[in-house]
Amino acid sequence: RKSLQTDSSDSEVENEAKGTILSKKPAWVDEDDEAEENVDMTHRYRRDFMKSDAEKTLTKKKLKRRLEEQFQRAMGGIPAWADLENRKKSKKTASDSDSDEDDDLLRRTGNFISNSESLPRGILKLKTCVPANQERLADGRLATVQFHPSAQVVMTAGHDRSVSLFQVDGIRNPRIQSIYLESFPIYKACFSVDGEQVIATGTHHKLFFVYDMMSGSITPIQKVRGVDERFLRNFELSPDGSFMLVTGTSGYLHLLSMKTKELISTMKVNGRTTASAFTPDSSKIYSYSKEGEVFIWDVRSRKCLHKFEDEGSLEGKCIAVSKNNQYVACGSSSGVVNLYTTDVCLKETHPKPVKAIMNLVTSATCVTFNPTTEILAVASRETDEAVKLVHIPSYTVFSNFPVFRRKQIYLAQSMDFSPRSGFFSVGNNKGKALLFRLKHYSDF
Repeated sequence: RKSLQTDSSDSEVENEAKGTILSKKPAWVDEDDEAEENVDMTHRYRRDFMKSDAEKTLTKKKLKRRLEEQFQRAMGGIPAWADLENRKKSKKTASDSDSDEDDDLLRRTGNFISNSESLPRGILKLKTCVPANQERLADGRLATVQFHPSAQVVMTAGHDRSVSLFQVDGIRNPRIQSIYLESFPIYKACFSVDGEQVIATGTHHKLFFVYDMMSGSITPIQKVRGVDERFLRNFELSPDGSFMLVTGTSGYLHLLSMKTKELISTMKVNGRTTASAFTPDSSKIYSYSKEGEVFIWDVRSRKCLHKFEDEGSLEGKCIAVSKNNQYVACGSSSGVVNLYTTDVCLKETHPKPVKAIMNLVTSATCVTFNPTTEILAVASRETDEAVKLVHIPSYTVFSNFPVFRRKQIYLAQSMDFSPRSGFFSVGNNKGKALLFRLKHYSDF
């Protein structure tokens, strides 16, 4: 508390100082700064900011205000730390009353100092919310559902050529905005690590798009020099925000710079690569081949450090590394998902899985860990309701998900957990991003 008091007194002193600075006359006045310069709003990067046809030009001041509005919409309002009035009010209300747990979650975002007690096995306490994209359901298959890394926002993208952003409140999930990529059915879309961009690849295209949410610009990356591929589809972004790894044909892996979108290096595995995953520190890449082998690459030297065989795998399909770097999950065409500890994977060529998850009867097409490494979600897009949530470290499946005899998931295409596990979403073939509130986690 003492430290807080000193901070507030410091800020008072700061404010006084600012007041004295503001009262002084500027040392230099440039006449050009005063001139009201009009900006052409019909330019394709600014067209979306026009509210009517009458706004063919706007002053720089008005455009700045419009961009601020756009930013606030994308971030679901003014961030709490920037709204001083809101901070004062929230301090009062927090001391006055204990509101309902679900509503409370949606008022705060941010990490807590104390960790919640570990997740119990058996029954998972959850609540089914309205679909995350209720205000704009996709037409057909939903290729991607992903939560924003820092804002209370979820993104959906699909074969209907659109990328949409929604604010997650669990009640209405209002739509923030949608963009439409003409004649470009989306194969995969992904937020950049800083959350300012969306990268989208198509089902039958060489080019990919970069959508900048702050400026509203959509930039096509026509051809990456040195990447000789017919189509660019599957890709992964490194957790440190430096790299984009594109899965090519014939076992080629292309490492691109996220900053310039240019090729840094190409690696090749024996056989054909079906899936890849970065380690949380971005130092290594796990590449899973169609032949059931996993190659571990060093990102800096681009050398293969180790190779191991996934036990009993006839054909590799999907791979994930847990956020704490403790586990690797490999899903194969038989439906078996093998769970390994990373230290064993780095040493042995035929490692024994700590658990072989045999709950899927058709090909495992998606595996993902929750941020606290307490849940592993496994799914198959080849049969209805084929999603299972596995408790870690007991390696047992939660018996109450999906709900028995009540069809709602259908064919699961994509899955994601919110940044602190408060929500879980499944994108399906009916164009819905199903949303579940995981009650054990008190934060978004």
